[in-house]
Amino acid sequence: MIIPTAYANLQEVSRILLGLNCGKPLERILLPEVASSLSTKYDFDLQAFYFCADEESLRQPRVVRVGLIQNSIALPTTTPINEQKKAIMHKVKSMIDAAGASGVNIICLQEAWMMPFAFCTREKRWCEFSEPIDGECTQFLQDLARKYSMVIVNPILERDVKHGEVLWNTAVIIGNNGNIIGIHRKNHIPRVGDFNESTYYMEGNTGHPVFETCYGKIAVNICYGRHHPLNWLAFGLNGAEIVFNPSATVGELSEPMWPIEARNAAIANSYFVGSINRVGTEAFPNPFTSGDGKPQHSDFGHFYGSSYFSSPDASCTPSLSRYRDGLLVSDMDLNLCRQLKDKWGFRMTARYELYADLLSRYLKPDFIPQVIEDPYLQKQRQ
Repeated sequence: MIIPTAYANLQEVSRILLGLNCGKPLERILLPEVASSLSTKYDFDLQAFYFCADEESLRQPRVVRVGLIQNSIALPTTTPINEQKKAIMHKVKSMIDAAGASGVNIICLQEAWMMPFAFCTREKRWCEFSEPIDGECTQFLQDLARKYSMVIVNPILERDVKHGEVLWNTAVIIGNNGNIIGIHRKNHIPRVGDFNESTYYMEGNTGHPVFETCYGKIAVNICYGRHHPLNWLAFGLNGAEIVFNPSATVGELSEPMWPIEARNAAIANSYFVGSINRVGTEAFPNPFTSGDGKPQHSDFGHFYGSSYFSSPDASCTPSLSRYRDGLLVSDMDLNLCRQLKDKWGFRMTARYELYADLLSRYLKPDFIPQVIEDPYLQKQRQ
């Protein structure tokens, strides 16, 4: 039994850590029994919440049910590649089935969900996991999209068969009729420690597209792009209402940043954000080094999961598990996006012309930073 003072303290901690949605804590959603049964049978974390908006006089609520899936690999990385891929597809299907049974309208998978995150090794054998945008994994998800009338964001390692068979880190947007709406390629590529992704692919060439689906306007900010505020901004300027951040990141490097960046982006840009991180530790057959002076090692570190949703009103859901596969479901009233734009006026007060001028000058070779020096510093040097 929680005594009243302790309960009040717990509520205050929750308010500070998770925020309030329309002035109150997020409500949990009761999902159908079939979803809970699948969660128990296949041992994945299952949570569901509701972001509300204020009632309006002229607009009806625009409630969309959205899902995020985080998963570990299913077989050792020494297993034949086709077997690894099929095992991951089998694992993910149970969670998509649970989402479909729960009436999810839009779902996003994690970065390169159909493979181990092998880019740390710099070995080119892992390129065999790549596929064209209409390849095996896309076709697998197209069937499920049609079955559940669900929009699916499908982040893959793309083989661009029309342009020299180069690789891209790509999100394929599958419509609720099973059609391919479009693609987005990762804008920012890390070169930090074990993140040697430019060994495989370079920065994307698709800009900042927003995809208008029957459920709302969505965009995809892939992984490392979350560290770049202008990347988030561009999706907002193009009208996104929900931005997904499918990721693969490990605890030692980024975990303190994980609860902050996407939540800040949701606030600053007046849209919802779904943050997805893979889970588990993936060991590779050949040890590798990272150019950081540390001994060679066979794994990247622990992918800490912890997927969550953020809202434009600064509230967020609790995270999924750090150790288990998981499905996070949220109802969100998209009317909240405009309501927060009206409340804070960030678009009106942004002064974009100031930053456009600064950036245009910064890109020129003769750029001179605007620094005003204390005259006494000059005298001291003399």
